[in-house]
Amino acid sequence: MSDRVTELHSIMPITNIPSVLQHGILSHDGCAVLPHRDVSMADVQDKRANKSVPGGLTLHQYANLYFHARNPMMSSRRGMATDLCVLRVSTEVLAIKGAVISDQNAASKYVRFLPPDMIDFLNFDMIYADDWRHPEDQIAEWRHSSMKGAEVLVPNSVETRYIVGAYVVNQDAENKLVNQGFTQPIQINSNLFFW
Repeated sequence: MSDRVTELHSIMPITNIPSVLQHGILSHDGCAVLPHRDVSMADVQDKRANKSVPGGLTLHQYANLYFHARNPMMSSRRGMATDLCVLRVSTEVLAIKGAVISDQNAASKYVRFLPPDMIDFLNFDMIYADDWRHPEDQIAEWRHSSMKGAEVLVPNSVETRYIVGAYVVNQDAENKLVNQGFTQPIQINSNLFFW
């Protein structure tokens, strides 16, 4: 596995932390039965609702993690940055039975779903790039934007024991996170939130 993959990320509303501490990071379907704040993009969720991993589950039955949270999803939610955190998740989840990786956002028309042992087939230069804009080439920008959303899909949920810390945009967000009962290490990383 690439030495660049030291952790995985889950973009999470801070108000959902008590539920996460109790139930873990849940799939879309798992969240549906619990009170929670949803910051996902409705049009993307509509695409995910009708898509399955070949030989696996529907996308809504997986807890999804990003390789890098500085991606189009976070960019679209930058105005909510003080109400969000990025949960840092151990790469040990790659060994969970049924886990799958995607080489770009799982809702993409051109996504490839791969077993975790094929992780080195992902383009980490593109995934970890700070910027995916290509002003001279719209198709390259679309492709890169989708790659920024590469995911690890874990069946049903990611247990809390895999959460090793969190990133927040500023001290105010850190205070909010602590007030929700989060006790793992917290780091301020405004760049991750496009601030």
